[in-house]
Amino acid sequence: MASTTFSGPVTSTNGFIGAVTGNITGDVTGTVTGNVDATAGYVQLTTATTTQIADATSTVNTVGKAAGTIVFNTTLGTLKIATGATATSTWVNADGTTAVTPS
Repeated sequence: MASTTFSGPVTSTNGFIGAVTGNITGDVTGTVTGNVDATAGYVQLTTATTTQIADATSTVNTVGKAAGTIVFNTTLGTLKIATGATATSTWVNADGTTAVTPS
């Protein structure tokens, strides 16, 4: 199998097929099919403030939001879970309390 080394932004209009070995720094957008092995020993969640979570125009509500998306609220130190994919879909605390509907 051939290997390629590259640096800088990589854009593929047809998707990427193959294996990536090593570290990925930055955002990965799209569907990952296969195994994801995070050897660092932790999962890093998207973070947002209470104000950002409540703002329908905030990136946390407009980019990549889907039912089940988890965000760490840095203001309150709580996990919020999206109930839907739209910018105005409600966020609830992981324990089911404190619903916030962005507007």
